[in-house]
Amino acid sequence: MSALNVKPGSPHSSQYGLMFAFLAIFFWSTVATAFKLSLAKIGFLPLVFYSALVSTLVLGVLCLASGKLVQLKSWKKSDFTRSIGLGLLNPALYYLVLFRAYELLPAQEAQVLNFTWPIVLTLLGAVFLGQRLSLASAMAILVSFFGVVIIATRGDVLSMQFSSGAGVALALISTLIWASYWLINQTERRDPLLRLFVNFVAGVAWMAILMSVSGQWQIPVVEALAGAVYIGLFEMSLAFFCWFQALRLSENISLLNNIIFLTPFGSLLVIFLVLKEPVYPSTLIGLMLIIISIVLQKLVTKNSADKLQETG
Repeated sequence: MSALNVKPGSPHSSQYGLMFAFLAIFFWSTVATAFKLSLAKIGFLPLVFYSALVSTLVLGVLCLASGKLVQLKSWKKSDFTRSIGLGLLNPALYYLVLFRAYELLPAQEAQVLNFTWPIVLTLLGAVFLGQRLSLASAMAILVSFFGVVIIATRGDVLSMQFSSGAGVALALISTLIWASYWLINQTERRDPLLRLFVNFVAGVAWMAILMSVSGQWQIPVVEALAGAVYIGLFEMSLAFFCWFQALRLSENISLLNNIIFLTPFGSLLVIFLVLKEPVYPSTLIGLMLIIISIVLQKLVTKNSADKLQETG
C-alpha cells in the first residue's frame, strides 16, 4: 500500500504519520541553511518569487494527483477573495520579511527568533479574540522575551547592543505575520492543501506585481535557481504536505506537537556543518528558554481545555 493512500485508523497509519512528521522536520531543518546560501546569490525579493513559483507548481501537482482540484468548483466567491488576501500574508509578506531578516542576521539567530511564533499567537489571541491571558501565559511570554533578548544581544543582555536591530525586528515581525495567517486559517473548513495552493497562486501574483513595480526582474544564476527550487520544493510545499499527512494519520497529535521541537536543533546542526557558523552559547540558551515558554503555554492551554470539558 502506498504511503499516500493510507487511511486514518488503518493498520500502521500512526507509523506512517510519524514517518511523514519526521520527513517534515528533516526538510524544515535544512531550509535555514538553504535560505542563507541562496541569499548570497540573489536578492530576497526575486528569491521569494522564484521559490513561491516552484512551490505553487508542486502544490498544484499534489492537489491534482490527490483529486482535490475538483473541490474548487464548490468554492464561493468569498472563498477565493479570502484566499487572495491570505496569499498576501503567506507566501508574499511572510517570506519577504523573513528572507530580509536572514540577509541581516546569522542563520542561527534568524531561525531561532522565527521559532517564537506560537508565543506571538498567544498574544494575538488575547488581543483580537479576547482570550484570557493567565498568569502562567504571561510568565511564558516573559520567558520567551528574555530568550529573544539573549539571542539578539548574543548574551550581553546588560548592554542591549543588538547584532542587527533591523534584522531582529524583521525576524519578530515575520512571527507576527505567520501567527496572524495561522489564526485566520483556524476558521477555514476547506482542505488545507488546496487552501495552501490557492494562497500561493495569489501570493505569486502579488509578488509578480511587486517585482514589476520595483524593476527587479532578473534571470537567476544557476546556484540561485537551485536554491529557489530547493526552498520551493522542501520548505514551502513538501514539508507542509508531509505535516498535513502526519496530522491526518497520527492518533497521537500531542506526540507530533512535541517532536516538532527537534526542528530548531536539527537546523542548528545543519547550519554548523554546512555554513560553518559557530553556534553561540547565547543561541542555545535563548532557544531553550523559548521552548520552555512554548511548552508552558501548551500546558496552560491543555489544562484550560480539560477544565472546560469537566465543567461542560
